[in-house]
Amino acid sequence: GLDLADGSCAHPTIPGKVSPLLPANHVTMAKGTGLVHTAPAHGMEDYSVASHHQLPTDCLVDEGGFFTEAAGPELKNKNVLEEGNEAVIQMLQAAGSLLKEEKFVHSYPYDWRTKKPMIIRASKQWFVNTASVKATAQEVLKKVKVIPTSAANRMLEMLDRRTFWCISRQRCWGVP
Repeated sequence: GLDLADGSCAHPTIPGKVSPLLPANHVTMAKGTGLVHTAPAHGMEDYSVASHHQLPTDCLVDEGGFFTEAAGPELKNKNVLEEGNEAVIQMLQAAGSLLKEEKFVHSYPYDWRTKKPMIIRASKQWFVNTASVKATAQEVLKKVKVIPTSAANRMLEMLDRRTFWCISRQRCWGVP
């Protein structure tokens, strides 16, 4: 891996695109070379590697798990975990870029409600770092009747330690 670090390669499915070979601490010699395929919009480790190397975090998968137009016409509207996976394999074969194909059971996280695998993907969010937002949230929380009352104290303490606020509309069914 060290011999290849800071090198680059042609992207296997996007003609003309060059991708850097990046070292990553989360990939060890026990798991590979220490160089990784990085999908910055699809996992915390990949996002960290991309951030460290100032790479864009473009997401090529929509909310339903389908490739977007940005993934290219061969993949657009294909489900990532189904026909999209097979389409990528065919593209790699056609480009002469497939070195080995092997069935692998990936350890995707599963949604507890649907019992289906989840794809981690980035989405746009707004982060606010202001004292006024924190103060307003704390004042409003003090007006809420919380049972048991000790839970309100824990929440106020947590809010006091919070440095960034993420305003998200990803979930309509509750807050963790």
